[in-house]
Amino acid sequence: MNSDKDFAAIKNDKRWKPLMDKILIKANSNYKVEEFIYGRKDGIALTLLQVKPRTKTNGKAIVWVIAGSWYSSYQQAERTIRPSAMFVDKGFTVFLVILGSQPRYAIPDEIEDVKRSVRYIRYNAKKLLIDPNHIGITGGSAGGHLSLCVATADDKTDSLSQDPIDRVSSRVQAAAVLYPPTDCLNWGGPGFNFINNKMLQLANSIYGAFDFTKWNEKTATYDHITDSSARNKIAQDMSPIYFVSADDPPVFIIHGDADKTVPLQQSETFVARLKEAGVENKFVVKKGGIHNPNTMLPEFLDFAGWFEKNLK
Repeated sequence: MNSDKDFAAIKNDKRWKPLMDKILIKANSNYKVEEFIYGRKDGIALTLLQVKPRTKTNGKAIVWVIAGSWYSSYQQAERTIRPSAMFVDKGFTVFLVILGSQPRYAIPDEIEDVKRSVRYIRYNAKKLLIDPNHIGITGGSAGGHLSLCVATADDKTDSLSQDPIDRVSSRVQAAAVLYPPTDCLNWGGPGFNFINNKMLQLANSIYGAFDFTKWNEKTATYDHITDSSARNKIAQDMSPIYFVSADDPPVFIIHGDADKTVPLQQSETFVARLKEAGVENKFVVKKGGIHNPNTMLPEFLDFAGWFEKNLK
């Protein structure tokens, strides 16, 4: 689930290089990068990088969630600027969203950060020169999971908030993701729940993402949530498969049949749920594909066409 390493390796992959060279020769002089603060918490700023076409802007936005193993960093975002050229070259404005990430923040906190970023972009649409009704979302692995959490979420706003951004919708109009976790309660098959398996989480360097806490008013501290049933409830709440509904946006998923990090079953069952709900979808099972975007080519580049189709 380490998209940092995955995208750092792109430039050295023989299958990726010819395609990217063609894009980058044109795109290097065709985009402008600017950083914005989309929120603040615990005394720190939450930032995103806007990668904007200098010409031929179509006015539509794509939120790219930066999160490998639910870890997010500015360095990851920097390394994603060039791959984002496949969208910029089509006229999209791309927002590389950096999260408050594990091990300091758990997955529920990260979901709220992604929602906040979408609200910020929509609220500031005029300044950012995008259409607030044409926002897509993308990401790989943990970033794909967080993208689907937002794509399937109810359209709830806080109408009484003093912050006008919180009074704006976090809905997106299309999603396209790579090998996403979708169901924490049934991992690889029915009934395998790793939420309360600390050793497994530590072995995969994702324990911080599942270190759920709650605020204790009496002690002014965050208490660790250790009760199994309470943790299972949180796990369900952060599993997008349980929130699929007929009004969800179109979803495109690519997953390799040789992925040993996130089981193909995670995408298969999610797509089955989309079909049951009547949600438009596209599902590509990449033969021989592993947990690395390099093995998703050339299908990965089809994401741009998906957004062109669904962000009309």
